[in-house]
This record gives sequence, structure tokens and C-alpha cells, in this order.
Amino acid sequence: MAVKSKFLTGDKAGIEEFLDRFDERRQERNISARWYTETKETRRIGVLWSGDHLFDGTVGTLEMLRSKGKQVVFVTNNSTKSRADYKQKLESMGIPASANEVFGSAYSAAIYISRILSLPPTQDTVFVIGESGIETELDSESVPHIGGTDPAYNRPITPADYTAIASSDALDPSVGVVLVGLDYHVNYLKLAYALAYLRRGAKFLATNMDSTLPSAGSLFPGAGSIAAPLVAMMGGQQPTALGKPSQAMMDAIEGKFQFDRAKACMVGDRLDTDIKFGLEGGLGGTLCVLTGVTRSEEDWEGEGKDVAPMAWVRELGDLRGG
Repeated sequence: MAVKSKFLTGDKAGIEEFLDRFDERRQERNISARWYTETKETRRIGVLWSGDHLFDGTVGTLEMLRSKGKQVVFVTNNSTKSRADYKQKLESMGIPASANEVFGSAYSAAIYISRILSLPPTQDTVFVIGESGIETELDSESVPHIGGTDPAYNRPITPADYTAIASSDALDPSVGVVLVGLDYHVNYLKLAYALAYLRRGAKFLATNMDSTLPSAGSLFPGAGSIAAPLVAMMGGQQPTALGKPSQAMMDAIEGKFQFDRAKACMVGDRLDTDIKFGLEGGLGGTLCVLTGVTRSEEDWEGEGKDVAPMAWVRELGDLRGG
């Protein structure tokens, strides 16, 4: 029988007991905040804020966690912004942060390509379907790339393109990776280039495979929907995903921060990415907040529900126990 998730809102003693589970006498390194932020074209909801509205108690809760010696790392699947972009957003919302405290799927992909993949020097270029956040993080790891936000790819395909792609005249022979993330300007031309590179043997990577993202009280296509056509074109071949819940991302985070997984807690609003990420990663705890995708404990309770958090609160500010 599954262990019932503990409801912590209003339970001061329960909150203290929960937080104490992640205590290494000032040496713990807790992954304690997962969050969404605003982009120029969507307004997302999550753990810390919705659009430009900071949830009540967010800043005070983060200050409380830090005062207890806990390291906060902001982990996000959104690849459209870089770590520096997120730092700026956090500070604009009144949350002190450094770029080093942010770990996004774009950065995770860049780390994977530059430090884990063994690409031959003649095929070390990445063809990007995605936004500037991916390009910035690839640049931070000195990974050469094409595609992305380059205006040359943001146009309709022409008869000449068909001929040049089919003959390989339009293809860059140094491309060894196709990396797909959320792209607000995805088009047929980009998909045609990506397919051609994959058929030539390029490695297939994705920043994450989230099928949807929440915005304005509804759901919209996520990064997984951008990769889906290529999966179909490649006969069902799945990309290696570098965002939650992929353990490749967890390994990269652990490699950077050198934390004890048993003393770490994943906080998130989405069961199939955040909570699953913590459970499969063997973290000491998982905490679900109901200010994002997950809206009720009914989402994880009952027959056939195999992903449930250790504990839950209505919103992050409830951890202050007031």
C-alpha cells in the first residue's frame, strides 16, 4: 500500500519535522525550489510566481530556508531563457539569486554535449530548434551551433531548399547533434533541416519532453510537442532528454553541486516532471505545491496513480508555518 502524502499547511510541528529531514549540520545542499517564470509570449504558473504576481510568502520562505543553512537551487525545464536571464527575473521579483543557483534544461543540455558526449572534432556543431536561452548556454560551454534564432531559418521553405537539402549542399557537414527545445517560431524549414541531419546520423537531444505548458489558465504546446514530429519522422526514435524527469539532468546537478541525495528535497507543482524527478533520483524528499499544474491531492491519490509526493502544501509560503 502506498504511503499517504502528508499535508503540511498549517502544521507547524510537521513542517519543522519535514525540514529537519534535510539537515546535515550546515552542510546540506537541498534542491528546494522548482519554478516557472514569465517569457515574452506566455505567462506561466508554478512554485514561486504567476506572471508578474509573486505568491505570498515566497521571499520569506526562501530566506527562512537559507537562514537554516539550506542551499536553494532553482531547477527549470524552460529552455527559452539562460541562467543569467533567470537571475535577472528572480531579482526583479525581489528574490536575491546568482546565476550559479539556476540550473535549466538549456544549461543541462550544454553540459551534456560539452562534457559527456564524445563528439569527433569534425562533427561537434549543434543544429538548434529553440530560442536564445539554448544558444547562450551553448556559448557558455564553447559549443558551436547553427539554426536557433538565426533569421536565415525563420522563413518558408522554397523549391530551391528542397533540392539543396536533398543533395546535402545546404547541410553543414560539422553538425553532429540536433537539439530541440521550445521554439516559438518552429517551421517546416527547421524541421526539414533537423530531419536531414538526423538521417545522416546526428545525435537526437531534447531539452525536455514536456508535452504542454500552463498559461493564462489553459494549456499550450510544450517542448515535447516541438520534438514530436521528428520522433514520428524517425520511426519512433526518442531523443535523449536533458530536463526533468530525466536522470541525466539529476546527474549533471549532482556533479555540479556535490550534494547528498538523501538530504535533498525536490519542490514542484507537476507530478510527471518535478515529483517524478525527485522520486527516480532517489532524493530524500519531494514536496508538491498546488499553485501550478497540480491542483488537488486527488491528482495522485487513488487506483493507478504511481507518482505521489512525500508531502504537500497549498503554496510555498505555507512552509513558514505561520
